[in-house]
Amino acid sequence: MSGWMIWGSALALYVLFRLWYDNWRGPLTKAEIDAFFAKVQGRYSGGNDPAVLRRFLEEDDGKEFVMLNLVKIEEGMVAHPETGEQVSGYSMMRRYSDPFVKALMRRGGHPGMVGAKVGPYIDAWNVEGDPGWSIFGLMRYRSRRDLVAMASDPFFHEIHPYKLLGIPTTFSFPTQRRVSAYMGPRVWVALVLALIAALVQLATLTF
Repeated sequence: MSGWMIWGSALALYVLFRLWYDNWRGPLTKAEIDAFFAKVQGRYSGGNDPAVLRRFLEEDDGKEFVMLNLVKIEEGMVAHPETGEQVSGYSMMRRYSDPFVKALMRRGGHPGMVGAKVGPYIDAWNVEGDPGWSIFGLMRYRSRRDLVAMASDPFFHEIHPYKLLGIPTTFSFPTQRRVSAYMGPRVWVALVLALIAALVQLATLTF
């Protein structure tokens, strides 16, 4: 196998990765936003203001974003929404979060970082008291269109009760990276493919 074929294959794989990982469709259109709200009207309960979400979607810049999530996991037992059986709040949280992460990854998203809270508020003012946060999560979305697609998926409406039982308190807001010391997939995927290509080429030269 020639070097051109090896490195050309690595480049082709990286191009395919970027075609999947990046948003190539641009910002959401008004028609898409209107169709989304018509589809999910009355579907989700809670104190969220639809006008806030609409404004976020209407200001779509077509770029990726990272959702910051603070989550309090129910530490006790709760009644299963279908059977009434007493189950742990943690298991209800996982019944929602595991399918969510899989669906997010299918759409080019992924967890950026997930961590457990290990202490009380160290620096805080003009905010409500700590409700007992359990974990935080940084979830990368390829685009706001992917957020819309996931929120309008009937499957997530079906498992939404698990989220409410397993996560009694949460808040989330979208962010975009400004400074980061962490290497993202665009870099490390390229490095892994380059390493594999180099090893394959060395192997062909040796044998």
